[in-house]
Amino acid sequence: MLTGLSWLALEAKYLEPARTFYEEHLEMTVRERRPDELVFAAGETDLVVRRPDGFPRGGLHTHYAFSIPVAEYDDRWDRLSDDYDLEEARFGPSKSLYLYDPDGNCVELGQQDVDGPGIAGIFEVVLEVESLERAASFYADLGFETVDTGESRKRVRMNGPMALELWEPHLGIADARGGVHVDLGFETEEPKRALEAVRDRVQSVERETTETVVVRDPDGHFLTFTA
Repeated sequence: MLTGLSWLALEAKYLEPARTFYEEHLEMTVRERRPDELVFAAGETDLVVRRPDGFPRGGLHTHYAFSIPVAEYDDRWDRLSDDYDLEEARFGPSKSLYLYDPDGNCVELGQQDVDGPGIAGIFEVVLEVESLERAASFYADLGFETVDTGESRKRVRMNGPMALELWEPHLGIADARGGVHVDLGFETEEPKRALEAVRDRVQSVERETTETVVVRDPDGHFLTFTA
């Protein structure tokens, strides 16, 4: 039902430190500049960094993952370790490094089968939820499929346009937290079909047109379904 991740929006107290981190340290291109917002290119997905001047605010304490080519990992580690206290995890043959942006979001750079050069997309987003059962049912009706559940941590991992991890409140890998009031944009051929699949469980419908539907999920996260 959902065919792609259009954007992930984060909240930033100050835009200049965020710009320095993402543009200079992670070498991302600024796609758009607005008075209270910066838009960075992460492959075909936008990473939006936004001042909290309205709604949706953008995510706080959000853990998410950028995809990078396997061959670029070691060079990224060497360059970033000069300025950041990095952590590393292995997932089978692949490695990921973790660091924090200026607003406390846990940013993962993970080896993926992508061409590059540089950051090629966002392959994982974590949401904090009150009830795993309720949230997993909600996102299953949007087409996400559960592929893993946590044995030692309160989490559910689902696959869709990207990997979606649902966490009940806890500290996870690299002391990361699931994001609070995250703002996600999804591409879909039929925005109203996505709405009808979950209309009875959303907190609110913020906007509804033929081309764009904006809702708040059961935990207050903003979801936009756009054609």
